[in-house]
Amino acid sequence: MNRRTLDVVFSVGGVLLAGLLLILGLVLQNQADFAKSYVKDQLSQQKITFTPVKGLTAQEKQANCLVTNATRPLTTGKQAECYANKYIGLHVTEVNGGKTYSETSGESRALQAKADAATTANPGAPATVALQSQAKALSGKVDTLFRGETLRGLLLTSYGFSIFGERANQAALVSFAAALVLLLASIAGFVHAFTTSKQKVI
Repeated sequence: MNRRTLDVVFSVGGVLLAGLLLILGLVLQNQADFAKSYVKDQLSQQKITFTPVKGLTAQEKQANCLVTNATRPLTTGKQAECYANKYIGLHVTEVNGGKTYSETSGESRALQAKADAATTANPGAPATVALQSQAKALSGKVDTLFRGETLRGLLLTSYGFSIFGERANQAALVSFAAALVLLLASIAGFVHAFTTSKQKVI
């Protein structure tokens, strides 16, 4: 095979591969843009605004992201992670001594059963009234934990989705760069092919 033919074959292959990488990059960029806009739209609908610095507790102020985002609307995945972990996560641990919704729910059912049994046995006794009050208070904590953990989970899901978008954007940039390198190499190959003697054989 002569050198010119080989150069042309490799150059054409490089152009085709560059085209495929360009298409892949465009698809990835499209997905990255979709993820970014989708997360922003969904979070904006929640109308969550970070607490002003003066409204933060001393413990909350230890989280730099809460201070940095103070008074800003929550619209990005990174903000969602901050709010979920540093704000909601903190307050959820304060509801029932750090116990989760699942743990508190189990305690609440057990205490309610005990209160119901006491009510059946001795309805008007002070101990029965106290048990009913405790059961009601614990039930309120269950509701608070459920709402808090649910919102936290939703925000962290949005954060995870935004990370997929960021990775897609990075992959798109790599694809574009690789396509450019291949295109330049192919152009160099064509130049070399047509500046090389037809008689040169390898």
